[in-house]
Amino acid sequence: MKYDYQIAVIGGGSGGLTVAAGAASFGASVALIERKDELGGDCLHYGCMPSKALIQAASEVQVASEQTELTSNQYDLLFKKAMNKVSEAVADVQSHDSKQRFIDMGVDIYEASAQFADNHTLKIGDRTITAKRIVIATGSSPAVPSIEGIEDVEYLTNESIFSLKERPGHLMVIGGGIIGLELANAMAHLGVKVTVVENSEYLLSKEDIEIAQSAQQILSEHIEFVTEAKVNKVEKSGGQIHVQYQQGNRIEQVEGSHLLVAVGRKPNVGTLELNKAGVQAKSGAIEVDETLRTHQSHIYAVGDCNGSMPFTHVAGMEGKIAVSNAVLGLSRKVSYNKIPWVVYTSPEIYHLGLTEEEANEKYGDQLLTFKTKLKDADRFMAERNKNGLVKVMTTEKGKIVGAHAIGAGAGEWMQEIGTLQALNKKFQTLSNVIHPYPARNNVVSQTADLYWREKLFNSKWNDAIKWYVKKFR
Repeated sequence: MKYDYQIAVIGGGSGGLTVAAGAASFGASVALIERKDELGGDCLHYGCMPSKALIQAASEVQVASEQTELTSNQYDLLFKKAMNKVSEAVADVQSHDSKQRFIDMGVDIYEASAQFADNHTLKIGDRTITAKRIVIATGSSPAVPSIEGIEDVEYLTNESIFSLKERPGHLMVIGGGIIGLELANAMAHLGVKVTVVENSEYLLSKEDIEIAQSAQQILSEHIEFVTEAKVNKVEKSGGQIHVQYQQGNRIEQVEGSHLLVAVGRKPNVGTLELNKAGVQAKSGAIEVDETLRTHQSHIYAVGDCNGSMPFTHVAGMEGKIAVSNAVLGLSRKVSYNKIPWVVYTSPEIYHLGLTEEEANEKYGDQLLTFKTKLKDADRFMAERNKNGLVKVMTTEKGKIVGAHAIGAGAGEWMQEIGTLQALNKKFQTLSNVIHPYPARNNVVSQTADLYWREKLFNSKWNDAIKWYVKKFR
């Protein structure tokens, strides 16, 4: 059968653009289908880029507030400037994902939603195209919980908060995960009163518990946290939004000017009519195997829509694997064991591999855990950024199984450990790397030095070494 395209890509976010660009560069005929006006996906318009622009602008305001007491009017002005910087940053990055760039590659772009007619045929608006292979990269959207009254109030999500023109008086956040905390932290630095209501015992439920507890303690200087609280009802009265929640047997309430819902993401698969293509979903996400194939071997799914890890860099990685498998006929498998992520609060939180709880369960007595507090590292002492911790878990032979940190710039200086793990190097090899003094990543090499202290100086060999030194040196 002759097809209109060798590859059809549904979705113009990080994963979809990676597939489209890669397939076109290999000489495949490519159709790229995107329902929104611009390419780039949620990361560009509602996620990574605007949030990081906001975080940077907010951190600058925080520094200024530490030097002088800002008035309410000054905070209002700085808030507007911060939101303008967000718009400028998105516009700058948009040029990298411009439609013309992909058109110049030979990609045909369709500006409409897509639905399957069968496993090789897509309906795009009033048109129909066929493709030999199809990659679904439709991303995700904010999940809105079933709460009484939620549809009757004007709530914010990460898709709408960046459109604010005026500084909120009191922002209430439902959800203490990555998105909720990053935005709560930024708003607090911009002079907004912030209350975060979280259902779980701890914030950041996927993080190492010690790191999460440290984050809550540090961030509570600017943010009010209500944990183990189930939100039952939301209503608007007297110009304020009222959030009713239950803690144990007590019913409590908090009220504020704005409400942000940040309880997670849901895959965008509802309008695809997957059943007509024989593609199966589980818990709302498209099921894929280790090669990112669906139940139809010529249809792949990458990024948030497959329910793996909801990060832009993961979607890009999956896109590269899908390209090699779909275009070149390989069977490369995806692995998530060595993928780090960062929570861009202030201070930042770095996550790689297993948490200490998970590692203890898997390795038991074979696990070694090394910790260094930032207050014991010279650079952080000099900068007066002493709140924080580095934690690395290894096997007895030094294989890295997990690494976590909280501290200023942790997303940058901790990636050295991620690089070691990706190269299958032992943690102790970091002790042989010379770091310029007093660079922040000296705290990482300090932590690596603890391996030798554990394995050498606290071992049975220590007595033999002492005897040798005393006798012969």
